[in-house]
Amino acid sequence: MSDSYIHRNIINQILEQKEKFPILALTGPRQSGKTTLLKSVFKDYRYISLENPDIRDFAKSDPNGFFETYDKYVILDEVQRVPELFSYIQTRVDNSKIMGQYILSGSQNFHLLQNITQTLAGRVILFKLMPFDCTELKHENILADSFTEACIKGFYPAIYDRDIQPRIFYGNYISSYLERDVTEIVNVQNLELFRAFIKICAHNAGDILNLNSIAKSVGVSHTTAKNWLTVLQSSYIVFLLQPYYSNFKKRIIKSPKLYFYDTGLLSHILGLKNSQDLELSSFKGQVFENLVIGEFVKQNYHRYLQQEFYFWQDSNRNEIDLLYESVQAYHLFEIKTTQTIQPALFNQLNKFEDIADRPAAQKVLIYGGNENQKRTKYSIWSWRDMQF
Repeated sequence: MSDSYIHRNIINQILEQKEKFPILALTGPRQSGKTTLLKSVFKDYRYISLENPDIRDFAKSDPNGFFETYDKYVILDEVQRVPELFSYIQTRVDNSKIMGQYILSGSQNFHLLQNITQTLAGRVILFKLMPFDCTELKHENILADSFTEACIKGFYPAIYDRDIQPRIFYGNYISSYLERDVTEIVNVQNLELFRAFIKICAHNAGDILNLNSIAKSVGVSHTTAKNWLTVLQSSYIVFLLQPYYSNFKKRIIKSPKLYFYDTGLLSHILGLKNSQDLELSSFKGQVFENLVIGEFVKQNYHRYLQQEFYFWQDSNRNEIDLLYESVQAYHLFEIKTTQTIQPALFNQLNKFEDIADRPAAQKVLIYGGNENQKRTKYSIWSWRDMQF
C-alpha cells in the first residue's frame, strides 16, 4: 500500500495555516513521508530539491536568478543545504506579502531550525511530520493486532508502502541516512564508537538519562556524547521527556528520560528480529513504554496541539509514566504491558493524586490488551486506541 493513500493527520493543520503565513516549513526524520505529502497536497506548487547538485549549484552561484525562476508557490526541499537562501526568502516574502509563497522542507532539524529562528522568525509556521501514528494506521485498517508486532514493524511509511522487512529497512536506514547526517553535523572519526553509542542509548531507552555513564560505557568524553545525543535529537531518532517540577514536599528526579521516536528502529538496534523475540525479551516493558509515549508525541505534532508532556518520579521511586496539564487539572497515564488488569496497577496514579496540588481530570491505564474499559475512577485504554 502506498503511503500517499494513507491520510496524514497533519495535512488538515497545514492547509488551515496556508493562507495565514508567507512561509510554511515541514521537518521530520528522513523517510517519514514529507516529499510524498507535499507533492500530493500541493500539486500546483513547483517542487525543487536542493539535494540535486545542479540545482544546488544554481542556488549558490546565482541566488537572484534562482528566485527569479522560482518566484512563488514553490516547495524547496532540503533547503538547509543552501543556508544563504534564507535571507533572500525573507526579503522576497516581505516585499510580496503573498501567503503560502514558499514551502520549506528538511530532515535536519538542527540546521533548518537554526536558519528559521535567525532569519525567518515571524514569517514561518513550522510543522513536524513523524512516521505514522497509530490513529493513521488504524484508519486504514493496517495497524497490527498485537503491540509486539507493531513495535517490531515500526511506523516508517516505506515499510508499509513497499513491504520491506523491518530488519532490512532499519539496517539500511542507519547506514544510509543516520550516519550520513551525523558526519555532516559533527566530525565523527570513529563510526564504530558512534554505533556503540546508539546501542547504549537503546539499552537505556525509557530510563533516566545519565550521559556520564553512557559516555564512560562507550569510551568517549562527556562533550562528545552530548554532541552525539544532540545529533540524534536533531535527526528525530531520540527525544527527551522532561521531569515534572512541582513542590509536593518530596525530593523529585530532575533529569530527563531518553526515548526513541520509532520502536522499529529501537527494536532493530536491540537485536529483536520478530514479535516473539520481543515477547521474551527483558526489554519488552521499555519498548512498549516507548511505543506509548512516542505515540503521544507523534499525535501532538500531527494535530499541532503544542502540548507539553512530562514524567514524574520522586526519591522513593513513586512514578507517573506520563502526564500533562490542562486548566487546573492533571492528566495521568500509567503504562503496563500486561493484558490482565489488577487493582495494584492503579496505585501510582492514586499516590500522585493524593499528594498533588490539583485534582486529576484523567487517570488512565494504557496496557497491552485490545479492550477498553471505563471504571468509576479510571479509564483503561488499549494501546491500539490511544488518543488524547
